[in-house]
Amino acid sequence: MATASVTQLSPIFSNSSSPRTPLILSPPTQFHHSRNSNKISSEFQQTRKQITHRREFLKGIALLPILWKEPPVSEAREVEVGSYLPTSPSDPSFVFFRATPKDTPALRAGNVPPYEFILPPTWKQTRIANILSGNYCQPKCAEPWVEVKFEDEKQGKIQVVASPLIRLTNKPNATIEDIGSPEKVIASLGPFVTGNTYDSDELIETSVEKRGDLTYYTYMLETPFALTGSHNLAKATAKGNTVILFVASANDKQWPASQETLKAILDSFHV
Repeated sequence: MATASVTQLSPIFSNSSSPRTPLILSPPTQFHHSRNSNKISSEFQQTRKQITHRREFLKGIALLPILWKEPPVSEAREVEVGSYLPTSPSDPSFVFFRATPKDTPALRAGNVPPYEFILPPTWKQTRIANILSGNYCQPKCAEPWVEVKFEDEKQGKIQVVASPLIRLTNKPNATIEDIGSPEKVIASLGPFVTGNTYDSDELIETSVEKRGDLTYYTYMLETPFALTGSHNLAKATAKGNTVILFVASANDKQWPASQETLKAILDSFHV
C-alpha cells in the first residue's frame, strides 16, 4: 500500500519539467514582477521630475535678487533738473520749467493751462502716485489732484495742485476774484497746502498781484502740524475750469537757509 501510494504521487513531485508547472506558476509571477517594475519605474521618473523642478525653482529663487531687486535711491528718482532743463533767462542760477501736455494727464486732457516757474538746478522731480495725479479721473475730476512735484533734501519741496473750478464756485470760467477774497480761497484750498488740515490762525500774510489778465493770491503760512512742512508759501489763480495752486514748503531745518530761494520760486510761478 505504501509503494502504491508513492507510485501514484510520484508523477506530481518528480516531473518538475512538466509543462503544467510553467503554465500555472510562471505567467502570474512574471506579470506581477513586470507590474512592480513598471510601478517602480514610473515612481522613479516622477521623483526625478520633481527633483528637477525643485532644482529649477531653487535656481529661480536664487536669481530673484538679481532679476527683481529694489532700485537704488539714485534710480528711484529723476536726475537733477539742471541736467535737462534750460537755464532761466531771468536768473542764470536757476533753471526754467514749463509744463507741456507730455508732463501730466490733465495737460493732455486740456483741463489745465500750461504753467511755468524757475527752480535750482540741483532739485529733482519726484514721482506722483496714480491716485494723486488725477490720471484715474481725467477728463472730469471732482477733487483736486497733484500736477508735478520737485524737491531738494536741503531746501524743501514744491508742488502744483489743480482743483476743479466747480468745487469752489458754480460760475463757469470764473476768475479768482469771482471765487472770493484771498482768505476765502485759502480756507477752501488750505488742506491741499498743508497736506492735512488748515487753521486760519496759520495764515501770516496775504497779497494780491495782477499779471496779464490773471489775478494771483499769494500766501505765507506758519503750519507747525502740516505734513508738507512747518513753513508754507502758496500762490493761487483761476483760468478756464481750473484753479491752479502752487505750494513751496520747508521744515524748520530747511527754512532759514532756503526761504529766499523758495520765495523766488514762488514769485516766478505763473500760468
